[in-house]
Amino acid sequence: MSLETLKNARIITALVTPFKENGDINFEALPKLINYLLDHHTEGILLAGTTGESPTLTHDEELELFAAVQEIVDGRVPLIAGIGTNDTRDSVEFAKEVAAFGGFDAGLAIVPYYNKPSQEGLYQHFKAIAEASDLPIMLYNVPGRVVTALAPETTLRLAALPNIIAIKDCTDLDNLAYLIEHKPDDFLVYSGEDNLAFHAMALGADGLVSVASHTNGDEFYEMFEAISDQDLARAAQIQRQLVPKVSALFSVPSPAPVKAVLNYRGFEAGPLRLPLVACTDEEAKKIVEIVEQ
Repeated sequence: MSLETLKNARIITALVTPFKENGDINFEALPKLINYLLDHHTEGILLAGTTGESPTLTHDEELELFAAVQEIVDGRVPLIAGIGTNDTRDSVEFAKEVAAFGGFDAGLAIVPYYNKPSQEGLYQHFKAIAEASDLPIMLYNVPGRVVTALAPETTLRLAALPNIIAIKDCTDLDNLAYLIEHKPDDFLVYSGEDNLAFHAMALGADGLVSVASHTNGDEFYEMFEAISDQDLARAAQIQRQLVPKVSALFSVPSPAPVKAVLNYRGFEAGPLRLPLVACTDEEAKKIVEIVEQ
């Protein structure tokens, strides 16, 4: 059922984690932000991913966050929980815990970082997570953050496993095109790169796992609708208008820019946890000016 639910989610927002000035999670800020996102075409929510600053969230904080967002969303859109680490045993146990927790359509498992496994090591890592529980698994290939890349051939090996249902791919169009062309019918391919949204959807991707949908969800929705209607001229025009905004949202390490815009709009996204830092006043002013055009 989770696969069928996710098929309808073209725009999945990788949710920021709001923090108070003292560094605690600002749970009180979540309802306003989440309801705004759902009103502006977010069709799925990813929790405790890169944009959610998962490396600095404790295990207990992640579970508290999962419970809080579940209550707010109340089944309106599918939810994906970030469960992956660079430790296979830890990832396996977290997958089991989230499966028992219930209410999640998938778990996002990142390519292991720092220990730099081979392709066979990556295959065995994800296979172990997928076989640990009935929680469907979305692969997360983001070499810009973790150094090691999941090769397309390894992805397709994993796609053959019954409990691995999707990938968030943050590589390039060559990889996306190869995966879309060769994937099984019951495997979903999402781009994780906002600046490739038009190209990915035109190639036949199933959707976008997005940072920019926090601020520009309506534009992504209109672009995807235009592609569905085969109005590529209109879709391309929207993508061209989005390019400078997306560039601004990644002009310093994410999620600092998107938090700057959300704070400007009154959503109390708050600061970041070290080692990430907030935008300077000058950076924030420039980013807000571009995104708000």
